[in-house]
Amino acid sequence: MKILFLCNKSPWPPKEGGPMAMNMLVEGLIEAGHSVKILAVNSYKYNIPARDIPQPYIEKTGIELIDVDLRVKIRDGLINLFTGRSYHVQRFISRDFSKRLEAVLRADEYDIVQMETLYMSPYLEMVREHSHALIFLRAHNIEHRIWQRITEETTNPFRRWYIRHLAKTLKTYELGIIHSYDGIVAISPTDADYFRGIMLEKNQKLSFAHSPAIIDIPFGIDPKSYEITNEDMEFPSLFTLGAMNWIPNQDGIRWFLTNVWPDIHKQFPSLKYYLAGREMPEWMQSLDLDNIEVLGEVEDAKTFISSKAIMIVPLFSGSGIRIKIIEGLSMGKVIISTSMGAEGIKCKNGKNILIADQPCEFFEMISIAVGDRALCEKIGKEARELIETKYNSRSLIQKLVGFYQQVNW
Repeated sequence: MKILFLCNKSPWPPKEGGPMAMNMLVEGLIEAGHSVKILAVNSYKYNIPARDIPQPYIEKTGIELIDVDLRVKIRDGLINLFTGRSYHVQRFISRDFSKRLEAVLRADEYDIVQMETLYMSPYLEMVREHSHALIFLRAHNIEHRIWQRITEETTNPFRRWYIRHLAKTLKTYELGIIHSYDGIVAISPTDADYFRGIMLEKNQKLSFAHSPAIIDIPFGIDPKSYEITNEDMEFPSLFTLGAMNWIPNQDGIRWFLTNVWPDIHKQFPSLKYYLAGREMPEWMQSLDLDNIEVLGEVEDAKTFISSKAIMIVPLFSGSGIRIKIIEGLSMGKVIISTSMGAEGIKCKNGKNILIADQPCEFFEMISIAVGDRALCEKIGKEARELIETKYNSRSLIQKLVGFYQQVNW
């Protein structure tokens, strides 16, 4: 099959959740013998110089990066208040991207066009006009639910009102456009069930003749590329790794530092907590708390994860699946996460992960993990087995290709 990926950011380098999820599919499909072409947005937020992409990757993917200005502009945001359209989505509409997409579609015929995230949906009509390809949405999240949850966590009245507006218009767009796809590839069973429920409700109300096929394909890895090496691991130690320009990550860390860390530090005065990830906000960089180590972007995520003991994932908003949790599980780490952070991952509390939603629960779980290395190793072993059986990338690619073929029939 010939597959065109339309991406909201470059899959290369795969250094944060979205690009990692996209690149997993790209590399997996190529390895399975399929032809892949990538057309991706290049923005200030995730800007990749084309010269930095390895030549072998360019040759096998034909990747092209199109500069799109995604900066939030006060004037445009205010005007948008009166249009009823989603400002999140509108920012991705680009004349340059449209022109290049049309040229790509005219130059070649594709079997599949896959939109990576909802934000590429404005180009759906152009694909229909210039191609006979089946069009799939790779839903990394249920986007409007992220912003609904952020609204619930926001205390500033004006900011809360505006984010609620953004969430409402995004929901209207998201639920209105998903019916136009031939298939939806959700990233978790939870998200897939949500989409199925929406489709059922729409069909009952509007009697649509067509509904997109829906499947869940999580992020997967090749277990062989993630070795468990605890020889140089600092035990005990806590760490969080993620893209720090993502609001749910920032909010979760702020909550943890305010509600959990003071008691943890008092109980375990020598215990260190490491914060790592790209795009560290200024407030995080300027933290001056005992035993909090703010590292910023690390050169090698696997090496960093391997060097630390207990992963902390204090997420209270978001959707989809936490790719860093998958990575941590694959490397046999004990992960202490909220229920929402672990949402969509087939893990079990006390067996291959530890779940905590309240400050007292985080304190209890951290205390248990810090004081029992044998238990940590046992949970880590179970975590690795979960990855090998449920999140093996080769098996997931086979499942995806079968889904493409099923829809094509």
